[in-house]
Amino acid sequence: MGKKVIIVGAGVGGLATAVRLLSKGYKVKIYEKEKRVGGKVNIIETDSFTFDLTASILMRPEEYKEVFSWAHKNWEDYLDFIRLDPIYRVNYADGSSYDFSSDLVKLIETLESISKADSVGYLKFLGDSYEKFLIANKYFLNKAFINPIDFFNPLTLSMAIKSKTLSNTYTYISKYIDNEKLREFLCFQALYVGISPFNGPNIYTIVPTISELYGLWHLKGGMYAYIKALEKLIYELGGIIETETNIEEILISDGIATGIKTSNRTEKGDIIICNADFPYAVTELINDEKAKDDYNNEKISKMKYSCSTFIIYLGLNKKYPQLQVHNLFLAEDFKNNIEAPFKGTLPENPSIYIYCPSKIDETMAPKDKESLNIMVRVPNLLFDEIHWDAKDIASLRNQIFETLRRIDGLEDVEENIIYESYLTPIDLQESFNSYGGTAFGLSHTLSQTNYFRPHLKLRLVKNLYFVGSSVHLGTGVSMVLLSSKLVTEEILKDDISRSK
Repeated sequence: MGKKVIIVGAGVGGLATAVRLLSKGYKVKIYEKEKRVGGKVNIIETDSFTFDLTASILMRPEEYKEVFSWAHKNWEDYLDFIRLDPIYRVNYADGSSYDFSSDLVKLIETLESISKADSVGYLKFLGDSYEKFLIANKYFLNKAFINPIDFFNPLTLSMAIKSKTLSNTYTYISKYIDNEKLREFLCFQALYVGISPFNGPNIYTIVPTISELYGLWHLKGGMYAYIKALEKLIYELGGIIETETNIEEILISDGIATGIKTSNRTEKGDIIICNADFPYAVTELINDEKAKDDYNNEKISKMKYSCSTFIIYLGLNKKYPQLQVHNLFLAEDFKNNIEAPFKGTLPENPSIYIYCPSKIDETMAPKDKESLNIMVRVPNLLFDEIHWDAKDIASLRNQIFETLRRIDGLEDVEENIIYESYLTPIDLQESFNSYGGTAFGLSHTLSQTNYFRPHLKLRLVKNLYFVGSSVHLGTGVSMVLLSSKLVTEEILKDDISRSK
């Protein structure tokens, strides 16, 4: 009989880890406090419209497919990937707009229409950033870095130096490209990991590079289609998911995790996997101070955290053919409006991301209507200047609609709204236990990445493991899926070691 595994939280990391362990013969039960699985990768459904709650940009579908291979299943029986072209439509404050493609011929046409002088620099940037990605993929993204020697060895350190990540994203891009429109387009994508391109390390230039070289994809039914596929697979493999169950404590006795405590009972398990946000987990779910080791409450409070996000969900009473699936509006005074969330203020003239899946997916909205997510990066709740009351929401909403009216063809969006709702940092904190209402967990500073990020297990506790955006490897669905692979491999290795 396989060992009993308890997973705290049914986010994408918890679900993927459950699939992997079930395929290896473990008995797995997942506990989730919300009514629906998925964590922040969730969904809003109305009578007519479907909205992905947060995640919307799908890079490297191989990471999504790989989970199914663990269960010896054909991913095509569960998922329908659609390749996007263009990958982005980018609108600028001067009224210009450009389509960026992962097709090289189309990309060159766009680059030359913006700046022939910078076309060569753009390609050089992609080449050098691609080399960074290959180094990261081989030496950093597929290693757990549990022990110091895993990172502090001549080969790994030489590869870290070779990556040349010390300069910030904007400075690094500016070495190759003079045109501000191209710089801003590339810099904006650093926000996908919740850091400022004017402050965070340039390793995250691999985000636009991967998008450009490998393409972007859409899952029919939205990102939540992946969650539903994992849920279905878990049940097929004999796993159990219990929703609407709040975990109050991870039980630890003599340095060994032994189970969990809910509001009305105690459950014992051989292995405990925590998919709750790491800072929340160690401050709220672990009462054994010794077990926390270095991550006591004081240290957690002093760590660096990512920004948050504000999202407007709109169901519209007409189609907007000028929208692609992924759209950006990059406002004037780009640097100040991008840095505002990291200084604790709302951007006065926000640059925005518009997600329009109904452009290609009839399951997201009726055929004559449109489903939109409009996203703006905002401060997390660790800044206390913004209360997210009705006044704050209305003020930011009005600024966003002023921005929309500046995009050619979107002048009448507000007049065609038939559904509208919002997501704020408070929702992220209350619904998903995101520490400080962050959208991306712990910030991806150099001092909080690779070996320096919280590990997949605590040094002083056996049988307790972590998966999610605030532990190694970091934020983003692809990274969390890789993290679930690493934590599963670590569990299998530890079980073999203990059986000897």
